[in-house]
Amino acid sequence: MSEQIRSDSTAVANGPAIGDAASPPSAVLPGGPPRRMVPPRRRRTAQLTVALIAALLVATVIGLFLWRYFGSYASTDDAQVDVHLYPVSARVSGYVLRVNVDDNEYVKAGTALVEIDPKDYQVAVDKARADLSNAEAIAESLDITVPITSVSTSSQLTSSASDVDNAAAGIISAEKQLAAARAQVVEAEANDVKAQDDVKRYKRLVDHQNVSEQTYDQAVAVAKASAASVSAARANEAAAEQAVEQAKYRRTQAQANHRAATTGPQQVASTRARALSAAADVKQKRALLEQAGLNVQYTKVVAPVNGLVNKTVVVGMNVQAGQQLLTIVPLDDVWFTANFKETQLKSMRAGQRADVSVDSNGRTYRAHVDSIGAATGPLFSLLPPENATGNYVKVVQRIPVKIVLEPGENHDRQLRPGMSVIPTVYLR
Repeated sequence: MSEQIRSDSTAVANGPAIGDAASPPSAVLPGGPPRRMVPPRRRRTAQLTVALIAALLVATVIGLFLWRYFGSYASTDDAQVDVHLYPVSARVSGYVLRVNVDDNEYVKAGTALVEIDPKDYQVAVDKARADLSNAEAIAESLDITVPITSVSTSSQLTSSASDVDNAAAGIISAEKQLAAARAQVVEAEANDVKAQDDVKRYKRLVDHQNVSEQTYDQAVAVAKASAASVSAARANEAAAEQAVEQAKYRRTQAQANHRAATTGPQQVASTRARALSAAADVKQKRALLEQAGLNVQYTKVVAPVNGLVNKTVVVGMNVQAGQQLLTIVPLDDVWFTANFKETQLKSMRAGQRADVSVDSNGRTYRAHVDSIGAATGPLFSLLPPENATGNYVKVVQRIPVKIVLEPGENHDRQLRPGMSVIPTVYLR
């Protein structure tokens, strides 16, 4: 009884105080201390907190995953198929005889597309060939003339020098003959003076009949002969003087011929220059012949590359050199131009893998980044923007990125330039 009263008092002492009626009751576990009960509202708050923390962790993990996933690639719908178009133009003018292809026909490089009438150009080839033959004949003739002229001028120079020496020797000889003729004149005059004196003496003697008439006649004959000798001697002197003058003239002529002969090297050089000019003329005529032959070849307009044809020429047209006749689209060399925003290029590099979805056939092509453009598209426009003037509003710019196909992806040539595509470049 006393133990029950003690227990009740202990329970009263440990029970709730006045005013704590909301306090939860304590549970008494068998064989252990009493346990305090948790209210339901607090339990729900704790559960909600745990759920919110778990949801936040799950959202963070999902966010990180999505951030890594969406940050691992860059995509844009501002992209299209591109290619270099090959305009095919005529290299010569003329009348179109044949057009061997139709629109959208696939041709291979070297295929004859258009044929221009070659008759006029064939005539030009024949004329150029004839001009070349004539120039070659002239050049050959001058080549032969050069050594002949060289030998001839050398001979003339030697001969003229010899003529000058001979003329000088002739003058000396003529002068000696002139001196001899003058001496003969002096001798003849002296004999004539003696003969005339003898006639005078014999005349006085005859008059006195100291000598016979015959002796006188002989003296007269000797005097006449002596006078004739003087005349002959004087004539010889005049002839000798004339011979000296002729010898001097021949020397002057020989000297002139020698001076002319000394121009032989210049004549040889002139002949050689004419030969070189003729050789150059041969080269010019040969070049004209080659050009005429090329013009004949140019009458056939051939395809520079493989591709589809888009023609603007028909039979009967008179075309001019440089006029565009066709356009060839090389479908084997297409690529993609993707205009990415500048904010998408932070991690983009050449060589990164890419997938390209094409709207026309629904296919996805394997490709890779080839290069990033050197500038934004507007800078290459006719009127580039001038941000230094007027009000400025920042606009995210786009830069073209070249994406090329992997080998064999376009084997069926379904891609056409200008098609819209959606490229996806994998940055990681």
